[in-house]
Amino acid sequence: MPHPFPETNRFVHQVYPTPLVPVRLDDADPRIWCKLEFLNPSGSTKDRIARYMLEKAWRRGIIRSGSEVVEASSGSTSIALALVCAQMSLRFTAVMPEGVSDERLLMIQAFGGRVVLTPRGDGMRGAIERSREIAEQTGAFATSQFENPDNCETHRTWTGPEILSQIPGGRVDGLASGVGTGGTIVGLHEAFADAGGDVVPFVARPVAGRVIREVECCSFSARIPGVVEGMSRLYSKETLPNAVEIEVDDDEALEATRRLMARGFPVGPSSGLNFVAALEGARSLGDDPRVVTVFPDRMERYFSTELFRRRE
Repeated sequence: MPHPFPETNRFVHQVYPTPLVPVRLDDADPRIWCKLEFLNPSGSTKDRIARYMLEKAWRRGIIRSGSEVVEASSGSTSIALALVCAQMSLRFTAVMPEGVSDERLLMIQAFGGRVVLTPRGDGMRGAIERSREIAEQTGAFATSQFENPDNCETHRTWTGPEILSQIPGGRVDGLASGVGTGGTIVGLHEAFADAGGDVVPFVARPVAGRVIREVECCSFSARIPGVVEGMSRLYSKETLPNAVEIEVDDDEALEATRRLMARGFPVGPSSGLNFVAALEGARSLGDDPRVVTVFPDRMERYFSTELFRRRE
């Protein structure tokens, strides 16, 4: 049966297994099993959903060479889709809120993608609405990452079984992740549950604020790119009824990211968030639990952000 994509790109877009490694920053801490997704071709775990959603749409006859694809994304998904579209001879438009880092814009454009910026104040909701308008006006295929069940299916049928084949004993006790689209935590939890595991999902929620006079004053923080509140149509208390929400101070998440980088992991802020939540979750599960988390993306797309600003 002939391969469905252009002959010259037959093997280029393949995504191969990424390592799963135990990480411990302090000797007294439990080990956390970390999936190094920043090693994917475009530098993030979103390569998986980009390839999966587009290949599936191609096989269904929804897109073909020269078709246009559109997505609303603050960064990594747009970068991944731009790369895969370049390899599959597709045209890509990324719709992003104003204020995203220059590195992300340059990466999308380097792969041949077009960027449409929406007002910063409209947030991701504004970007999603504009992407829908573009799809209606041009007939572009909208991958719709926040609601597309293929997002979860990617991790249920691909990433999850990959992790189970890598972790000693094939057992996972806990899973920690922030929620952007919700596809990672929902899909991985489904994969582990399908394999017969009793896995506790820990949902990492970045918060802004400090403990002042023993009174905690916190609100959701947008300082951790890719983790957004209330946008997912894939994650809810109904899809993950046993989820445990863990609030992580955004300063603590950024500091954990810097410590991970100092240990040789070239990661972005969501990795620090996930790692801190995984540690807290592991401490709640008793002796030597096997808690898995994902290091979603690489640090290069954050060079111009506060993650790399000099601290006094």
